[in-house]
Amino acid sequence: MDTAEDTAGNDRAGAGAAPNPAAGGPQLRAEAVARLRALVGNDSADFHPGQYEAIEALVQGGRRALVVQRTGWGKSAVYFVASLLLRARGAGPTLIVSPLLALMRDQVAAAERAGVRAAAINSANQLEWQDISARLAADDVDVLLVSPERLNNPAFREQHLPELIARSGLLVIDEAHCISDWGHDFRPDYRRIRSLIEQLPGTVPVLATTATANSRVVADVEEQLAAGGEDVYTIRGALARDSLRLGVLRLPNPRARLAWLLTHLEDLPGSGIIYTLTVSAAEDTARLLQKAGHRVLSYTGRTDPAEREAAEAALKANEVKALVATSALGMGFDKPDLGFVVHLGAPSSPVAYYQQVGRAGRGTPNADVLLLPGAEDKDIWEYFATASMPAEQPANAVLAELAGGAVLSTAALETRVDLKRSPLELLLKVLAVDGAVEKVGGGWQPTGRPWHYDRERYERISAARVREQQAMLDYETTAGCRMEFLSRQLDDPAAAPCGRCDNCAGAWFSDTVADDARQDAAQALQKVGVEIDPRGMYPTGMDRLGIAAKGKIKPDAAVQPGRALARLTDLGWGGRLRELFAPGAPDTEVDRALVQGCVQVLAQWGWAERPVAVVSIPSRSRPALVGSLARGISELGRLPYLGELQAVNGGPQGSSGGNSAFRLAAVWERFAVPEGGAEWFAANPGPVLLVDDFADSRWTLTEAGRVLRQAGASAVLPFVLALKA
Repeated sequence: MDTAEDTAGNDRAGAGAAPNPAAGGPQLRAEAVARLRALVGNDSADFHPGQYEAIEALVQGGRRALVVQRTGWGKSAVYFVASLLLRARGAGPTLIVSPLLALMRDQVAAAERAGVRAAAINSANQLEWQDISARLAADDVDVLLVSPERLNNPAFREQHLPELIARSGLLVIDEAHCISDWGHDFRPDYRRIRSLIEQLPGTVPVLATTATANSRVVADVEEQLAAGGEDVYTIRGALARDSLRLGVLRLPNPRARLAWLLTHLEDLPGSGIIYTLTVSAAEDTARLLQKAGHRVLSYTGRTDPAEREAAEAALKANEVKALVATSALGMGFDKPDLGFVVHLGAPSSPVAYYQQVGRAGRGTPNADVLLLPGAEDKDIWEYFATASMPAEQPANAVLAELAGGAVLSTAALETRVDLKRSPLELLLKVLAVDGAVEKVGGGWQPTGRPWHYDRERYERISAARVREQQAMLDYETTAGCRMEFLSRQLDDPAAAPCGRCDNCAGAWFSDTVADDARQDAAQALQKVGVEIDPRGMYPTGMDRLGIAAKGKIKPDAAVQPGRALARLTDLGWGGRLRELFAPGAPDTEVDRALVQGCVQVLAQWGWAERPVAVVSIPSRSRPALVGSLARGISELGRLPYLGELQAVNGGPQGSSGGNSAFRLAAVWERFAVPEGGAEWFAANPGPVLLVDDFADSRWTLTEAGRVLRQAGASAVLPFVLALKA
């Protein structure tokens, strides 16, 4: 908990007038200061401008307050002190809605160090819920942290939430920008907080806190806090971070950026975070730095939760120089002495960038922040563009399927609506927040409330996202103060030149790169080969789509683990593959460099038995690419090319994407072996190399492999140019 960093004024009242400074009286302030000093272990500590005012609004006025202050200002001190003061006055425990497990861990640890009895309820500690319930019943919890997803968990909503609402002395919404769909990190589950606020007794104060909210987000959050007609007291301070020294270094390509890291990582102060835009970039960069002797670990959405926690602990203990991370390491990670943040590629908005660099310099006078943007950043933003807004057609399809009245699980809906699991779950969350559906035991059911697609609003939000991307590009090229630029993006009225960034004071970083680092980076980017895991189970409910497939895929119908040249998101080959598969890109024959890369993958495969032939998937979108790739591998590997599988029953239907059930239905019994194929396999037993251009769901490879196995191939080895992620 950082309460030592001073902050400028610029506080303002929001929808409601500021509380009367004298209303609490000297006694309340003296008690609050005593609580603060006990919390931080400093007998001379005092509040920053705005901290006591927020505490007084909550404790004395029972108000609803929004605090927008920079990271490190001490927002947690506000709700911890307010909680203790309210508890001393007989109030129930404080309920904190917190978005991330890492943030929860840090908040619980900070509370306990400060003598605040804290507990957390989230998806990772369900076995502890009974003990926590017992502690709550015994009034042994001062602060309870809850993830927003728990608010829609039927068991939690029905068994725990009513009592918590009845007993809560204070509601805190941490990282409150997540409430607003205008925010850079909108979470649909956060929208449920509005209904939670409406259920609270009118005497229970509410506090929302964030460090990353522009005026539009502030207005949206204020509107939701005002549910029930209450006024909102808003304290908004200066957001510039005096400790940060910002810079941008434009290098020509990924090789140069990696080489710069190899050359200069140890020059950066203390320990820090290296952010990348993709999981594969984080893993590849960490691997390269480790090979060069640097103490780093990767941290992504694919990292095991236990390994994530261990990595966080290692960074906090300065046992590693850096974590190479995606945005999975974001809000709430608290290491006050974090010395640097480097970005290999830019986030898609200045506000998101400000949030990530805000991890550094919270408890130190100086920290270095450097952006190494890439020409490919915009392509990656577009590739990963997943709106949290619902699309009209899928939303109506889901509502139509639920209209029958039966409770349907997410898995059951997958066989009725062609959406992958993650987008489907996100859509259901949005519809639930909008009141059209609700989660109950066993799945989802309609509420009967009307729902309409707010096209105008969603289009305005989409346009705002595009403007944010352009603003990020403008940040990279601005000749003005970089901190002032970021502050203005947050509508900070105190935005002013920092005097520290590379534009204000000159570049503080070297642009030299060691020759051996260039060679190591080039070698790493030339790495080829990604394993393709075979499908092991058919999707549930295929009988609803007229497909007689269920359970485990039988060994005599399964394919072997396959290989791809690279992922579309890779730093090295990914750029070339993204060009090849870009919308509107022409269908051309595979070039020599790609074929040679594929040959390297095949040479390193280490299969138990060499394939005896090559067969390709019939392609509607890239027949020239797939055919030339299969023939090239055939010629270089001196393997007979049996041609492409025949398309039957109209051939594969639909396009890539969609969920597993519909993807399998689109290719089921749509292939046949080339004429004479069964006879050829009988005379030439052995594995077959199955070639395609791209693998996403892997059901095309799975079904084509099943057909080849039925025709007599002893094994099927899938090979594609690109794996989606």
